[in-house]
Amino acid sequence: MYENLNDQEKRRLEELELLEQKGINVYPYTFAKSHNAKFILDTYNDEAPEILNDVAIAGRIMSIRRMGKASFFHIQDESGKIQIYLRKDDIPDTYDNLKLLDIGDIIGIKGYAFRTKMGEVSVHSKEFEILCKSLRILPIPKEEKDEEGNITIHDAFADKEARYRKRYLDLIVNPKIKSTFAKRSKVISTMRRYFEDQGWLEVETPILQPIYGGASAKPFMTHHNALDIPLYLRIADELYLKRLIVGGFEGVFEISKNFRNEGMDKMHNPEFTAMEIYVAYKDYNWMMEMTETLLNLLSKTINNTDQLEYDGNEISLALPFRRAKMFDLFKEYTGKDLLGLGKEELQAICKELDVQVDPKAGVMKLLDEIFSVKVQPNLIQPTFVIDYPLEMSPLAKKHRTDEGLVERFELYVSGFEVANAFSELNDPRDQRQRLEEQALFRADGDEEAMIVDEDFLYSLEVGMPPTSGLGVGIDRLVMILTGERSIRDVLLFPQMKPEKTV
Repeated sequence: MYENLNDQEKRRLEELELLEQKGINVYPYTFAKSHNAKFILDTYNDEAPEILNDVAIAGRIMSIRRMGKASFFHIQDESGKIQIYLRKDDIPDTYDNLKLLDIGDIIGIKGYAFRTKMGEVSVHSKEFEILCKSLRILPIPKEEKDEEGNITIHDAFADKEARYRKRYLDLIVNPKIKSTFAKRSKVISTMRRYFEDQGWLEVETPILQPIYGGASAKPFMTHHNALDIPLYLRIADELYLKRLIVGGFEGVFEISKNFRNEGMDKMHNPEFTAMEIYVAYKDYNWMMEMTETLLNLLSKTINNTDQLEYDGNEISLALPFRRAKMFDLFKEYTGKDLLGLGKEELQAICKELDVQVDPKAGVMKLLDEIFSVKVQPNLIQPTFVIDYPLEMSPLAKKHRTDEGLVERFELYVSGFEVANAFSELNDPRDQRQRLEEQALFRADGDEEAMIVDEDFLYSLEVGMPPTSGLGVGIDRLVMILTGERSIRDVLLFPQMKPEKTV
């Protein structure tokens, strides 16, 4: 059963068997905790120690120091570490079982809090119970403290790939990373509460879809056996949420997992979390104001400030954010007016600017590549890039004053996109024409071009009121608010390449 154990792991298995031979249930069903480590450390008072005369605490053993008839353990629970003092005179019948315990085992302690002669608040054990025997070796780093109390860590569990693959070990050995995921949870709960306070309804839309849409992306494909049809994992929520606006809801949002069958890097994971919201009778100008208000609120709620440090830059999320037209930014950072240029002219400019592009790329792809290379890295402070060319935005309403543009914005912070929004296209004739143009792009080999969705078009023919929609990449937003540089650091279980095996 356990053929590949090393000597230490074999010893742990033998210890488990010895404990069971003594009639000890090493995997009991429950333990009645009364306190956690942080509460005891924060609450203990030398002048009133009786306040914590009866505590029950549980956690994973992180260090062991045996001294004959007394032992000191440090255990770690969700809130932090605390020292445990165990003495043979207090637990004569079970003290010898401590020899069969290892770092990584989980135990429960009942006793009282006190301060040791060395000044450390600890729990004096009157009873202890084994709650789980660990059969594997934890990659515990070694800590060295100098005379001034400075701690040096040796052999830290720092291998990023190993940490991502075995996140459970990462959480045990590097417990400080838990704060990132606590903040992530708070971002989502704060966002949800803000929307609900406005009276907007949280909904759920299908993950498995017969026709994918709402974004330009390559989907994951699967097969439904009973119906014998292909299905796609959603790439976006947009088209279903708009159907609900047609149905009479005036504000709907969804916080969901989306899936795109594309590359992986520090900004992209094939499975990611997005928030999409649609509000009737609004436009993209209103949505800009709502978006900056929301991000300012999130920053203050999560970090108690709207001033952040990210990737060596001071980022201000103070209101209002900068607004800049896309073609003004092209001119600012390339020195060229790209508005209205055709494919051959843009190809020549790409060559002049040393922007590498596919020779088959159309106008939309060429503009997107120039923007990504020459403009985007400069957008460090929060910037709403507004008024995109029509070809780049098949679901956005035409600009009310500028020919050839649409009412769209993308929000960039620290050089990457965080949010995308439109004044939503609700003219079914215009929408059909644009989706049919997308179908031509697909026929020319663009796998990310959209598909004509007849049911969605039918819903628009029923009638959708003026509407504005917004999509926010939750993972990237959390990166900004926590200072993390890679999307993998804000995902508990990021997608990884298969491990090489011998």
